[in-house]
Amino acid sequence: MIRDDIKAALISAMKAGEKARTGTIRLIQSAIKNRDIELRTGTAPADDDAMVIEVLQKMVKQRRESIALYEQGGRPELADAEKGEMAVIESFLPAQMSEDETKAAIEAIVAETGAGSVKDMGRVMALLRERHAGELDMSKASGLVKARLG
Repeated sequence: MIRDDIKAALISAMKAGEKARTGTIRLIQSAIKNRDIELRTGTAPADDDAMVIEVLQKMVKQRRESIALYEQGGRPELADAEKGEMAVIESFLPAQMSEDETKAAIEAIVAETGAGSVKDMGRVMALLRERHAGELDMSKASGLVKARLG
């Protein structure tokens, strides 16, 4: 489970004296704990990895937005700090599908559902999310689906 990997990484980062990595992993654990509280579960849900991946992807998205804002504002030192955090967070995510693999998955779902216009985008995105949630950046996939159906 990803949760166990995060705990093990925290222990090894603490032993190695990596303060930045330790801090980022603690942020990850805090975000996961907050999500557990939101879902009102005392223990991990049945599909725990999917929930953890969702939290991690949200954290990466937040870091990307912050990096863009810091770079626009002329604060490269803050952007570098966010990039470091983003790298640590991404290390816990499963490998992402390439653009070609994403297009192939979209084509397969479009063929399966018979989607022909942008009106069918919801069905295609739902199946894509169901089958490839941890492997895809859904915002990029959305653009590819819209381009394919448009």
